[in-house]
Amino acid sequence: MRTNLDFSPFYRSSIGFDRIFNLLENASPSQNADNWPPYDIAKLGEDTYRIVVAVAGFGEDELTITHEPNMLVIEGTKGENEEVQYLHHGLALRPFFRRFELADHVSVVRARLENGLLIIDLKKEIPEEMKPRRIAINTEPGNGPASKRIEANVAA
Repeated sequence: MRTNLDFSPFYRSSIGFDRIFNLLENASPSQNADNWPPYDIAKLGEDTYRIVVAVAGFGEDELTITHEPNMLVIEGTKGENEEVQYLHHGLALRPFFRRFELADHVSVVRARLENGLLIIDLKKEIPEEMKPRRIAINTEPGNGPASKRIEANVAA
């Protein structure tokens, strides 16, 4: 399902934002989307985030976390125990595949498994060369007034 917003005017006046517009167009969840396992996303600080996924019943060896460019993929696979005959099977220990879109320069700091919760800490670190910097405008002697400075805003 797509959104009703038309981003075509932005395509005419911006360059390199295709990925952001595609994310916005495809942001609405699918009607058939599987919402299992449940998860939380928390903002802990200005540049720190945490994803907590409820994975009760899964061990560390049954969980896989993959950090791809701009994507975090969490996969859980539970081995079948064929020797057990269930009289009632109510635990949701089925395999799952969960994706999280990550912004540029967001990296995984650590991941741990605590009390049935998979906790993944993330941090956004903008490289020094991409941060705003002050540019001095120097004039040659005899070409006008003394030097002027342009100050950039601090990056968010």
